[in-house]
Parts: sequence; structure tokens; C-alpha cells
Amino acid sequence: MELYNGRPENEEGRLPRELRTYDFLDKLGIAYQRTDHERADNMEACNEIDAVLGVLICKNLFLCNRQKTNFYLLMMPGDKKFKTKELSSQINSARLSFAEPEDMLKYLDIEPGAVSIMGLMNDTEHHVQLLIDEDVLEGEDLGCHPCVCTSSLKMKTQDVIRKFLPATGHDYMTVKLVGED
Repeated sequence: MELYNGRPENEEGRLPRELRTYDFLDKLGIAYQRTDHERADNMEACNEIDAVLGVLICKNLFLCNRQKTNFYLLMMPGDKKFKTKELSSQINSARLSFAEPEDMLKYLDIEPGAVSIMGLMNDTEHHVQLLIDEDVLEGEDLGCHPCVCTSSLKMKTQDVIRKFLPATGHDYMTVKLVGED
């Protein structure tokens, strides 16, 4: 894996959702580094990508309540364990579960394995509430997918908070996850 600055020079074979991500970031003047890789579907592969980017890629979970009336995108450090009960009490939503792939596609234009904060640019009607673990906010940089699971990005956390989120019309709620039993 190699580290590149900005969008790919050759866009052939790239999905439209990935290219829209680069267009959106470029329009906002957000600098980012990128690496391309095989589908990252386990923590070992993610650790290799983290090493190339020099950042801990966030674990992004797409969740919903039992009635499927509230959807949440949770960003948390990849090395923390997710405990539903711990989050439920902070957001006053019982019975959280993982949302269906169809909802992921409908609201974020993302497929399983590629869930990312970048998908919020596709949620123009603001169906999804962003939840960010406080440890993610403390990091200088964050890593995420550009709406596909075969590339990963590194950018300044403050650029995401101060430029990207306002441009999408989304706000966030800070949560504190301990991830212990």
C-alpha cells in the first residue's frame, strides 16, 4: 500500500460514490491523504491500513432503534468494544441494534464494510444522527473510508468537525464509551 495526497489520478473503475466523496472534500478545501487496498473486512487488515496512514481508523457503526424511526452513525476508536447498553443510556434510546444494509444504502449511499462519516454528505434529509466517542475528537487526525471499503483516507479531525459537518448540515453528539464489561 502506498500513501497518496488527494484524489486518484486515474479514476477508471472507481465507483461514483467514491468520486463524489473526493469532489465534496476538494470543494471544501479539506486536505486528505489516501491509500488504496483490498476490502478491509477484519481488524488485521484495518491495522495494516492504520500503519500506512499513521492514524487509527475509526470503527463506524450504523445503528437504529427497534422501531427503525431513529438512525445513528457511531464513530469510535477501532480498538474499543461496543456495548449497546452503554450507548443506549446516553442517547435515551432503548433496544439499539445494527441497521439493515438497505437502510445504509438508502440514507448514506454506503454498503456494509464501507460505513463512514463521509456518507453523511448523502443524507440530505438528515435522517441519521452522528454520535462521536470523545476519544475520536481528541485525536489530531482521523481515518475513514471514502464511501467504499477499498480505499481509506486520513484528514484532520478539526477539518471534519468544522468544515465537513457544517457543509452536510449535520451536527454531532459526543458520547463516552468505556467498552469494558
